[in-house]
Amino acid sequence: MTQTEHTGASDRRRGRTAGGASGEFDQRTRRALSERMAVTPLGGGTYEVATESDHSYVVDLEGGRCTCPDHTYRGARCKHLRRVAIDVSEGLLPPPGRAAAECEVCGAELFVDENAPGPHLCADHEFDVGDEAYDRNTGDRVLIVAPPAGRADEVAIRHGRTVADHYSNAEYPDDDAVVAAVYAQSVRITEDGAVPSELTVYSFPRSRLSQEPVERASNAERRPDDADGRRRNGAESQSRDAEQRSLGASR
Repeated sequence: MTQTEHTGASDRRRGRTAGGASGEFDQRTRRALSERMAVTPLGGGTYEVATESDHSYVVDLEGGRCTCPDHTYRGARCKHLRRVAIDVSEGLLPPPGRAAAECEVCGAELFVDENAPGPHLCADHEFDVGDEAYDRNTGDRVLIVAPPAGRADEVAIRHGRTVADHYSNAEYPDDDAVVAAVYAQSVRITEDGAVPSELTVYSFPRSRLSQEPVERASNAERRPDDADGRRRNGAESQSRDAEQRSLGASR
């Protein structure tokens, strides 16, 4: 899991004048703003603070505790607690329960649930209804018809299995969110109209889908799954599997 580290007061912070709404900062706040500190999230709402004097302390932000002598022996809200609180409030550090990660597509930093499996996507690249995506297993393009919801090891497909149980999803996290999609490119126009007239909705673990095109696997590498077989046989309109019903999809 990605961690962030902030060394020293930022230029923006160093340029502040001492004083807030009340016109004054106490000494500990002044030191929290001005002294060089490296703050690293440890998870579970705790943060390691390395000071310019080469000491390291652990801050429990939600508990309002720090392992430094100022807090341990004086019960003070020390500069380390204040520094972590300031950085979290300004969005420089993830708050308790969150962790820093990078968007899989653009590399932008974002804060996600610290137990959430990757890949992670920022708001600009998260899957939404109408978005195009690409199946990492096959390289095929799909169209999103329902955003991520439910867990792959809980959403049912056929024969009492879950999305996570399907052999083609063995490499993806069991607790991955499930995305519903259709193979839109399988539609063609004939003299009788669009064929097929209805599309089967398939359930994918979110991390199986990519925002960017992926290299299509060779025929030798591709093991046809239920979706491939039905799609290539043109049987989309006859197939109404539980994979679709479990997501409440309507024709």
